[in-house]
Amino acid sequence: MKGLPVDHIGFVFAKSKRQVSPEEAGQLIRLLRVEDFRQQGGFLAAGVFVNPSLEDLDRVMAEAPLDIVQLHGQETPLFCRQVKERFGVEIFKAATLPEAPGGGEGLMLPEETARILTETLAPYVPYADAFLLDTFDPVTGGGSGRTFPWETIPAIRDWARQVGRRLIIAGGLHGDNVGRLLAEYGPDGVDVSSGVETEGVKDPEKIRNFVERVKEA
Repeated sequence: MKGLPVDHIGFVFAKSKRQVSPEEAGQLIRLLRVEDFRQQGGFLAAGVFVNPSLEDLDRVMAEAPLDIVQLHGQETPLFCRQVKERFGVEIFKAATLPEAPGGGEGLMLPEETARILTETLAPYVPYADAFLLDTFDPVTGGGSGRTFPWETIPAIRDWARQVGRRLIIAGGLHGDNVGRLLAEYGPDGVDVSSGVETEGVKDPEKIRNFVERVKEA
C-alpha cells in the first residue's frame, strides 16, 4: 500500500481478533516509516486500548513508538491527563452511540442524546485532542462494523469545534458510504477497520478505494 496519503495507522492492543503485540506493532511502525510514507510527511501511529493501566501503556510504549493513544473504555479524565503527561502523546477519547434502528442511517436520535453525550465528554476537553464517535456494541463496546444515526453528528461536531477539538467518526464506514458522510456531515476525520476487510483480512483494494473516496471528499 505504498504511496497512499494516509494520516493515521491504527494498532489494536485491546482484546480483539485484530489485536497485535507491542513487538509486532513496533516492527510494523518502524518498517512503514522507512517506506514512502516518510516522503509524504509521515503518518501518526495510533494505539487502540480499552481500559488500560499506565503499566500496560508502559509496556506498549517501550516497544511501539505511538503518537496517539485512542481510549475506548471507561477511562477517566484524570487517567487521560496522566497518559498525556507521562507519554507526551495525543489522546483520542471514544464514545459510543446506539445503532440506528433497523441498521438504517436516516433515523435521528433525540437531541437529548447529543446533549447528554457532550456533557459526558466535556470533562475530557482539557486532555483529549479529539473525540471519536463509534457505534455501541454490547460485547466489545465499539468496533461493531455498524453505523449509528449520522443525524446526531452536527450537534456534537459543532460543540467539539466550539471547544477546539476534532471529531472523528467510526462505525460501519466503507468506500461506498464514506463520501456521503463527509459531504453531508463534515467531521474532521474518519476511522475504518472492518469496512476495508475481506473475510476478516485487510483488503488492499478496499483500502485504496476508501482512501480515494476520503481524499475526493
